[in-house]
Amino acid sequence: MAHGLFIGLTTLDVIYHVDVLPHPNQKIVAEDYDIAAGGPATNAAVAFQHLGQGQHDSTLLSGIGSHALGSILRSDIQACGLTHWDLHPQRSEPPPTSSILVTQARGDRAVVSLNATRAQAGGDRIPDQLWTAIDNRRVDVVLIDGHQMAVSAAIAPRAKQAQIPIVIDGGSWKPGFEKVLPWADYAICSANFQPPQGSTPEDRRRYLIDLGIPHVIVTQGDRPIQWWKGDRLQEIPVPTIQPVDTLGAGDIFHGAFCHFILTESVETALHQAAQCAAAACLYRGTRRWRSPSSTDSY
Repeated sequence: MAHGLFIGLTTLDVIYHVDVLPHPNQKIVAEDYDIAAGGPATNAAVAFQHLGQGQHDSTLLSGIGSHALGSILRSDIQACGLTHWDLHPQRSEPPPTSSILVTQARGDRAVVSLNATRAQAGGDRIPDQLWTAIDNRRVDVVLIDGHQMAVSAAIAPRAKQAQIPIVIDGGSWKPGFEKVLPWADYAICSANFQPPQGSTPEDRRRYLIDLGIPHVIVTQGDRPIQWWKGDRLQEIPVPTIQPVDTLGAGDIFHGAFCHFILTESVETALHQAAQCAAAACLYRGTRRWRSPSSTDSY
């Protein structure tokens, strides 16, 4: 069994599939809808667990709380085979929720969401069992999405000391990343990831490399992935597809990378993660891609 630890955000995603996005004051009827647990770390954990085909043990460390809506999230997380540790078990406020509209013709999306800014947990919320698992190296890979920064900053150096690979999901810059990034082995950033120090892609690359991160990876949607190992650049092509829904594709990419990097080279892991994310874009929502036929190509 390979054990992955995923630290960050869990949201309630309400996804509507529509013909077009509504104009102001317009009401429209959706063609279809999905309700699922979302968030970068959560979707990545689901992908990691699914790709393991019964040989992975995925732990999700996030906040849900005691609100009635939390039962929907816990039910979905359990159905996906994840172990969940709740950083806010007594929190009575509703969990973060995302309302998402996805157009059927192009798979474009509009998202209104609330992240974990209001529900940050301290390092004292980390369960003792998890510390024991890290110290005894019963965790094989750690992914941090930056939405629970204090918890991540506490775990990252302990994981590094135990020689556990650390993957950063750098979808966007979040305050406190400067305390976590120096411990990373793989910083996988979107083109929107912009540290405060500088405003150009070269500034971003130099900032991450100067922190000592061995592998700096930048995803660019349908354009090639940029993989920097020091000052050496290699571009990884991505599949050409006609997407049905791009929601969660980056999260799925990160979870797939965590899966493949356990047994493959960085180059191969990036290739296969890109194949997995592209396959997910051919399905609606963030769960339907896990059908048997979708895994034939990776």
